Amino acid sequence: MQYLDEFLLIAIAHFFAVASPGPDFAIVLKQSIQQGRKNALWTSAGVGAAILLHIAYCVLGVALILSQSPSLFMALKYLAGAYLAFLGVQALRSAKPTDSTQQTLAPAEPESVYKAFRRGFFTNALNPKATLFFMSLFTLVISPDTPVLVQAGYGVYMAMATWLWFSFLSLVLSKASVRAFFLKSGYWFDRGIGVILIALAIRVVV
Repeated sequence: MQYLDEFLLIAIAHFFAVASPGPDFAIVLKQSIQQGRKNALWTSAGVGAAILLHIAYCVLGVALILSQSPSLFMALKYLAGAYLAFLGVQALRSAKPTDSTQQTLAPAEPESVYKAFRRGFFTNALNPKATLFFMSLFTLVISPDTPVLVQAGYGVYMAMATWLWFSFLSLVLSKASVRAFFLKSGYWFDRGIGVILIALAIRVVV
């Protein structure tokens, strides 16, 4: 019970952070519609696993180094922006239907679960907004006197909660009726996702 208040603050802050739309949501939406439930769940697992990376460098003090090295943090921002922009450009380059009456898009060529996991992992791991969020938690909310094992427990909780949240979204968004609605948009769905990812890339950098 000693750390209950601290845990509740972390849980509430994390819920609002993970539920707000951002790169993670965009990539899970894209995977759910284009690749289906299995790949979307693996992408969600990748997002959750990346949380453990953030927790690890916060516990080890790497986050403090990043906060005191503007050039290193800026490099992370540009790397994250480049990755999101790359995904956005890929979506924008989807082939336009030759027949204007055929707007339905068949599901994309299946990708391996490894690629799906990697896509989710790097989307979250390279997000500097996530870096700032966890850095704030570990400096403003979590007491320096909190044992490392307890801090690690917080991290495991946040990783699991993130995975469960995006898995829930994957199950909803990959339902046949939902996928059919988006796949009817075909080419325009791809372009919309591409624009969103590029906009997020710009937001991350600036």
